[in-house]
Amino acid sequence: MNKRGKETVSTESREAIEAQVQAFLANGGKIEQIPKGVSGQTNTSGPKHITLGKKPRA
Repeated sequence: MNKRGKETVSTESREAIEAQVQAFLANGGKIEQIPKGVSGQTNTSGPKHITLGKKPRA
């Protein structure tokens, strides 16, 4: 695939996303800007490591 083909695909994708955003806003949707560094994670508790294998849990 040549560079021109890649540009065409990205341009089409960009245009499709723009159309979706405009439709979202036209239907009453709102875009909320989140400050840099803010996380969307609400629950950070739980195991911090991965256990491999099928060992029975105690």
